[in-house]
Amino acid sequence: MALSELSKLGLNEDDQGMTDPRIIVALDFSDRQHAVEFSHKVSPEQCRLKVGKELFTSAGPALVEELSGAGFDVFLDLKFHDIPNTVMKAVGAAARLGVWMLNVHALGGIAMMQAAREGVEVVSRRPFLIAVTVLTSMSARDLQQVGIENSLPQVVEHLTRAAIDSGLDGVVCSAQEAPMLRASIGDSALLVTPGIRPEWASAGDQQRIVTPQQAITNGASYLVIGRPITQHEDPAHALELISASIS
Repeated sequence: MALSELSKLGLNEDDQGMTDPRIIVALDFSDRQHAVEFSHKVSPEQCRLKVGKELFTSAGPALVEELSGAGFDVFLDLKFHDIPNTVMKAVGAAARLGVWMLNVHALGGIAMMQAAREGVEVVSRRPFLIAVTVLTSMSARDLQQVGIENSLPQVVEHLTRAAIDSGLDGVVCSAQEAPMLRASIGDSALLVTPGIRPEWASAGDQQRIVTPQQAITNGASYLVIGRPITQHEDPAHALELISASIS
């Protein structure tokens, strides 16, 4: 990320220097034991870690604190989506856990996102707050089936603008949409991109996927990658391969 972008996000070169990992590993495990065992195979210098709904429901806040205590930056991926006051309190509770990043659903609306932005201010060094636009598992047909007639790119761009206007730091989006969003909103917002698959990995259940190198070229800030790393026989080596491809 450029220095101008870092300063807008309240970061400096020490926060986001040469050792800053741009890979966020999705801990797609069902229990604490497997998540912790995986964390012992990699290092905070190589990656950040994402804790999602299944793992958080199983292991709870204690796991987040444990991973943070081990030096990892944790992205708490719970996609909060509720009435504004409830979301404000929920993101405040998450911020107190010491997470590095958390998210809400942009479809919750501007009032909800503004409340979430207020909620993260409960700590002195607040986490990044981003919004999910359209899940990378969804296609244009999926949107039509729930009554959204605009094209998928139109929906993503509209929700991204709403998130940025609400004071959020960026969005979760497909790396396929990153060039469009960079052209629309510039370099100041974080673009966190799931649906990343190295050329040597299978697509799995993702629809809108790209390679790590193409994601960075497209303008992604951080890459969320799960099974190609967590199910690799040597996760640290998989991270090295991916990091080399985007360096």
